[in-house]
Amino acid sequence: MISTPEVPQNSFRVTLILAAPSSRLDKVLMEELRKQTVNLPLSKISRTQFKELFKKKKVRIKGQAALPSSSLAAGTTFVDVIGFGEL
Repeated sequence: MISTPEVPQNSFRVTLILAAPSSRLDKVLMEELRKQTVNLPLSKISRTQFKELFKKKKVRIKGQAALPSSSLAAGTTFVDVIGFGEL
């Protein structure tokens, strides 16, 4: 059973479920953000804005700032995007 970490205040949670490991978080996350329909501004985010989220440490995994090049293991990963709109 997977324990779900608490969702940080003023954030949007993306649950990534991967059948195989991925070498880059940024590619997987961008694809998932484009597909989701709950947070429309994030579904239409530009590449420049997306890069800024990482630069400003607003993309987090387990409360820690994530890098665009972070690798992901197969299974479930919870990614929180903090305060989008305050870039």
